Amino acid sequence: MKISLMCCEQTLLDEISDKSFKKKNIAQTYALALRSDEDVDFKEINKAIIARWSMRALSDIKKMAWSGSCYNS
Repeated sequence: MKISLMCCEQTLLDEISDKSFKKKNIAQTYALALRSDEDVDFKEINKAIIARWSMRALSDIKKMAWSGSCYNS
């Protein structure tokens, strides 16, 4: 069974703008977006991450998302 996130881009942008979401939460959604069949404008998402945190945070989020470590406790 395949589970897909709908409206990946808007979901990520909403989560990034919500201060209650931590980097690990964003990485989890980012990981789902990477695997989505939707067209996702990662350039806009990356800009929003950098604006909220930093370039280093973007790198950390991408590492967690690509590796799946964002799902570990």
